[in-house]
Amino acid sequence: MFFRFSISSRVGLSGLIAVGLLSIASVDAGAPEKSKEWIVLKNCRFIPNPANDGDSFHVSVGSKEYLFRLYFVDTPETDEMTPGRLVQQAKYFAITVPQAIEVGRVAKEFTRQKLSGPFTVFTHMSDAMGQSRLERFYAIVQTSEGDLGEQLVRNGLARTYGFKVAPPGLKNSREESAKLQQLENQARQESIGAWGINAGRLNAQAQTPSALSSFVPGREARTRSAPVDSSSVVTPIGHPVASTARSNQIATNKAHDKIKPPLGRIDINTATEKELTTVPGIGYVMAARIIAARPFRSADDLRRVSGIGDKKYAKIRPYFH
Repeated sequence: MFFRFSISSRVGLSGLIAVGLLSIASVDAGAPEKSKEWIVLKNCRFIPNPANDGDSFHVSVGSKEYLFRLYFVDTPETDEMTPGRLVQQAKYFAITVPQAIEVGRVAKEFTRQKLSGPFTVFTHMSDAMGQSRLERFYAIVQTSEGDLGEQLVRNGLARTYGFKVAPPGLKNSREESAKLQQLENQARQESIGAWGINAGRLNAQAQTPSALSSFVPGREARTRSAPVDSSSVVTPIGHPVASTARSNQIATNKAHDKIKPPLGRIDINTATEKELTTVPGIGYVMAARIIAARPFRSADDLRRVSGIGDKKYAKIRPYFH
């Protein structure tokens, strides 16, 4: 089962709401900087860690390990350990606290996939606090497709919120803040991610290509209207980033799209999460809901799973026997 939510086991509902009212104001100023110049870490690798989430994660650079927190954006929490913040996040997206946790876990998986290849980190080594034994620093993270924070916001998995900074090549944070707000508005209009969870569109893709920033120290920020090829290598500082275009694709389950299972072969009661997510239209969250709803008398009972309406049922039912 993906997760069980029982907020009452740790804090009463009234206490949760009370804590939630102590909202944290959005931060416009940048975090204190240890380094005035951008420190650029290339060929970074994502380190799996239970404490990772959509906007905070462990990274290795050579033999060194770091913990980074994204500037500008905030993804929902993945558990109920910080109830006040969860209430605030849920209120922002106009969803329930359990739904906010669901969004947070999808954002965590989204980030893991986006950082599956080498990426670049820009940081001032500014203290981002946190509860880990490893000191956490604020950062801007650049994947082969562009800025990670922008990708999260464009897919409705993060809100525009948090510490801000003048990105590499820009004089202030206003331009990036305005761009993120535009991307958030697009996600809201398309009802995707957290903005569409009540319509079963948590895993829906962004419908139109968006220009994602490619930051380069000492130069104006570059943007591209389509992602670069995933095999592109980030060029050394001072040289433009490669911009080989490919068709826009920001699907959480992109890897599975190429391996569609034969029709009528999947057992609804024994299929693993990995097998379920090979079915077009079933993401990790939906797979978790299906597993949690077992046992089924037959695959026809898929209709009773939350988020599976008539259209989705008609799409996925043929894959089950």
